[in-house]
Amino acid sequence: MPNFTSLSTLSEWLRYLETAHPNAIDLGLKRVDTVKKCLGIKFGCPIITVGGTNGKGSTCAMLESILLQGGYKVGLFTSPHLIQFNERARINGLSVADTDLVRAFQTVEQARETISLSYFEFTMLAIAKIFADAECDAVILEVGLGGRLDAVNIFDADVAIVTSVDIDHVEYLGNTREAIGVEKAGIFRTGRTAICSDPAPPLSLLEHANKIGADLWLFGRDFNYSGDKQQWNYAGRQQRRHSLAYPSLRGANQLLNASAVLAALEALRDRLPLGAQEIRSGLVMVDLPGRFQVLPGRPIVVLDVAHNPHAAATLQQNLDNMGFHPYTYAIFGAMQDKDIAGIISQLKNQIDHWCLTDLSLPRAATAEHIQAILVGQNIVNDKEHSVQCFKSPADAYAYALLSAGENDRIVVFGSFLTVAGVLEYKNQHS
Repeated sequence: MPNFTSLSTLSEWLRYLETAHPNAIDLGLKRVDTVKKCLGIKFGCPIITVGGTNGKGSTCAMLESILLQGGYKVGLFTSPHLIQFNERARINGLSVADTDLVRAFQTVEQARETISLSYFEFTMLAIAKIFADAECDAVILEVGLGGRLDAVNIFDADVAIVTSVDIDHVEYLGNTREAIGVEKAGIFRTGRTAICSDPAPPLSLLEHANKIGADLWLFGRDFNYSGDKQQWNYAGRQQRRHSLAYPSLRGANQLLNASAVLAALEALRDRLPLGAQEIRSGLVMVDLPGRFQVLPGRPIVVLDVAHNPHAAATLQQNLDNMGFHPYTYAIFGAMQDKDIAGIISQLKNQIDHWCLTDLSLPRAATAEHIQAILVGQNIVNDKEHSVQCFKSPADAYAYALLSAGENDRIVVFGSFLTVAGVLEYKNQHS
C-alpha cells in the first residue's frame, strides 16, 4: 500500500482506492458515518437525496438544471461516471477540478485513520466535504445502491425521492419488489418530505414511510401531470405549473421523473423559491449523456445505459416510438450479476443484429456468455439476423458502423461501460 502523501494525481488516487478496501461493495453506515463526523461535514442548505431502481440520473439532472436557472449554487453527486471520474462531482454545473478532488482525498485519508472505506464510500465523503466547504445553496445526492445501507444515507435529506422500485442487485437488496421497497424507503426521514414517483409502489415502501412518520407524497395522489404534444402541466398539493416545455431528455418516462422533481421543489419552495420561467428553462436546458441519447447523423445511434429488465422495457418502448428502421444493430455488454436474459427478452424483437462485447471489469459477462443466453432464447444467425462477439465496445461499434445502412439504427446499451466505450471511440474519431 503506497504512502498517501506520495499520491499526487487523481489517476493515482483512483488506482489506490480501487484496491484499498477488500470489497468493492460493502453496505453499511457505521464506518462511513464515523469518518463523516471526524471530517465535520455539515450542510447549511437543503439536501435532496435521490434513490430508485431507474430514473435517478435523469431526476438529479433536472433538479440541478432548474436550480441553476434559479441562480442557486448547486452541488450534485452522481455515480457511476461515463468518461471521467470528475463527472461525479459538480458545482454550478461544472465538474470539480482534479486538484480539488486530490486535496479532498488527502483530507479523508487523514481523517479515516484505521477505518477501511470502499471506493464509493471514500469518494462520496470527499465530494461531500467539497460541497460543504463550498457553502452550496442546495446539495443533490444520488444513492449508489439500494438506500437504507448506502453511504449517501448518512445524510438526513430534507427531501428524499424514490423514482422507481424494481428488481436489480438481488444479492444485496432481495429478489422481490416488496423486499427492495424497504431498502429504497430507507432514505426517508421522520417528519420530512418523502416522494415516490413509482405509479405502483410496493406496500412495504408505504408501510415504512407511515411507520416512521415521513411526509409521503405519492404520484397520482399528491402530484400528477397532464399534457398534449406541445406542452404539459404539473399539479401538486398546493402548486400548479402550466404550459411547461417538455424536458430535453428523451423518453416516455421523463414526465414521471419531471413531476417528481417539481414535487420536490414544491416542498422546498419556502427555502428555494423558483419562478415559472426558471422551471421552463431548466427543463429545456437539461442534459444527461447516455439516457436515451440520440446522436446526430446517419445511421441513427441511440445510447442508453439500461442495465436491468425494467430499464430495458422503457428502452423498448422508446425505440418503438422512433418509427421504422430497416435494421437495428445492438452493441450490448453487461455485468455478469445482471438479469441478462431478462434484458434480452425485453428487446429481442427490436434487434436484428447483435454485436456482443466484452467489458473491462472482472465482474462483466463475456460476449460468449451473452451469446449462449441469446441462443437459449432462439436468437441465432440466419438470413435476417446475426450474433457476433467482440473484444470491446469500440470494436463492436466500428463493425456496426460499417455494416449498417444510413436508414438503419444502432442501439448501445447494457452497462455504463458499454456506452462509455462507444463515446470514447467517437471522441477519438471525431
